[in-house]
Amino acid sequence: MTDKAAMEALARLVPQGSRVLDLGCGNGAMLDYLQRERGCSGYGVEIDDANVLACVQRGVDVIQLNLDEGLAMFDDNSFDVVLQIDTLQHLRNAETMLRETARVGRTGVVAFPNFAHWPNRLSILRGRMPVTRRLPYQWYDTPNIRVGTYKDFEVLATKNDLRILDSFGLQDGQEVRWLPNVRASTAVFHFEHA
Repeated sequence: MTDKAAMEALARLVPQGSRVLDLGCGNGAMLDYLQRERGCSGYGVEIDDANVLACVQRGVDVIQLNLDEGLAMFDDNSFDVVLQIDTLQHLRNAETMLRETARVGRTGVVAFPNFAHWPNRLSILRGRMPVTRRLPYQWYDTPNIRVGTYKDFEVLATKNDLRILDSFGLQDGQEVRWLPNVRASTAVFHFEHA
């Protein structure tokens, strides 16, 4: 997710000057934005060679690591904020990585495509898996291992002793706080360990 309005909405969850770990940082756009606009420092974690190179070219410090192997290289509370922006749905063990996020960061921010968004529901009612801007792949070639909903994450957070500090949906870069499970294509959660 590199849309500027979405980045601004997510950046508001990151305090000025924070030490940030961006898991699955892609080309480093979000961390670059946080460094320039919010005075943050930190690292990106990425597995894809081309994205690692893009991070380096942006001046973003990046560690090449498979997130499914965990975050053992980081101590508890090493970072003020750990980001998982469009990462959770690609991980084999999302629950473990969520706990690791809470362990290495004082707070975490997770954003993922909300499968319960109304156009997706309509597509399912018509008998087809959705193909949208946020879920742009056919069911047979998607890189997503799983899909989830805004409400699903609330349940997962409770199960893993995470306290949700703020949550909302994003639709076309705008925050959606009323009925985000239906009205937003992206679910966003800011949380800490309870």
